[in-house]
Amino acid sequence: MIEVIILAIALSMDAFAVSIGLGAKENSPGLALKAGLFFGIFQALMPFIGYAGGKGVLGWIEAYSHWIAFGLLLLIGVKMIYESLQEGVEEDIAAVTNKMMLILAIATSVDAMAAGFSLTLLDANPYVACLVIGITTFAFSWSGVIIGRRSGTWLESKAEIFGGVVLVLMGFKFLLF
Repeated sequence: MIEVIILAIALSMDAFAVSIGLGAKENSPGLALKAGLFFGIFQALMPFIGYAGGKGVLGWIEAYSHWIAFGLLLLIGVKMIYESLQEGVEEDIAAVTNKMMLILAIATSVDAMAAGFSLTLLDANPYVACLVIGITTFAFSWSGVIIGRRSGTWLESKAEIFGGVVLVLMGFKFLLF
């Protein structure tokens, strides 16, 4: 279960970073709850889709599954680290609408779908794992908006770097153990 919690924290860092940017940009009431719900729901659903897809092909690729999990987590982690060095997407947002939140929720959770494949290799209930990922992302997104309101965006890229490094390390764990 500790692996699921670590995965949940790492996957939520993208949403956390975006939430910090949103909080620094806009001070509307309910934004923290909206960010938590949008990001949390999508971060819970996408890994389950990845898990279901991975479970469907696991019989064919079982001998190589640890290499695939390593490659996916390495790719996602490096991508998060690279994106942390770029300008945030929040700079281009004129207003935080439900449509914009939906787009951001999908964009930040696509990586979680690929990471969901790694759930096939963990000794964990996928429903519980996805629930933990969703709740963790809700909490980080909600707090990200609050932090962004109070401190600006200085923590934004650091959160993405942290999440990327954790995913890379988890990839190596699947490969080596």
